[in-house]
Amino acid sequence: MSPELNDLIQWAREAGSLLRQRFGGDHSIRFKGSTDIVTEADHQSEALLMERILSRFPDHTIITEESGHHNGSDEHCWYIDPIDGTINFAHGFAFFCVSIAYAEAGHLRLGVVYDPIHDELFAAESGKGAWLNGVPIQPGSAASLRECLLVSGLPHHDHSPYTDAAFACFRDLTLRSQGVRRLGSAALDLCYTACGRLDGYWEFSVQHYDIAASALIAREAGCIVTKLDGDEDILKPPVSILAGNPKVYALLRDALRQHGL
Repeated sequence: MSPELNDLIQWAREAGSLLRQRFGGDHSIRFKGSTDIVTEADHQSEALLMERILSRFPDHTIITEESGHHNGSDEHCWYIDPIDGTINFAHGFAFFCVSIAYAEAGHLRLGVVYDPIHDELFAAESGKGAWLNGVPIQPGSAASLRECLLVSGLPHHDHSPYTDAAFACFRDLTLRSQGVRRLGSAALDLCYTACGRLDGYWEFSVQHYDIAASALIAREAGCIVTKLDGDEDILKPPVSILAGNPKVYALLRDALRQHGL
């Protein structure tokens, strides 16, 4: 038995409601790394989503940020980020989301990203398109970097092997475009690219649960989405991401190659 898109939509809205109720309050914060944090809301959102999935599909595999892996069938795999943008959430900065993706036989089939503060739900089904609150979306029409507002992510610590290249690319493309934003949620970065609010997105190192749902959404909207080296298997470690309409994607790939990528 396989899930339907409406299942993911319902569960994302339930988890989002939980986060909305806790947003702006005091949180129990634990550091997983020097700047990598987790709150009690991450665990509560994840527990809700895992209970919903496993009650219907107990033999499915689940890959999620906080609990790691729930091992099950290789044919059915879920990728969950209970709060993508935890640092934003913990600081009361309203740019975070719930992200749920479902893959069948290694292929992304369903994806939902829900921003509970703005009540925006991005969704996609493989081969059927992508939507924002039920309305079809498509990327912007920019054809040159000077037309683009871009987005990227940067390493959180100076011992990342990507730090120097990431900052060099950020500077270079800031000077060649209308600007580069760093917003703190990979899932929403991709969704905003999918619907034309932003024109292109790249990041040197992300997690598959961060971008599984939004990568499907962006592809179904009409973006090209690959790893930085052009590999279309975005879930294969190590995970990186590059996305944009066909023209912007090609321009960003050229720009990244100039930095040895």
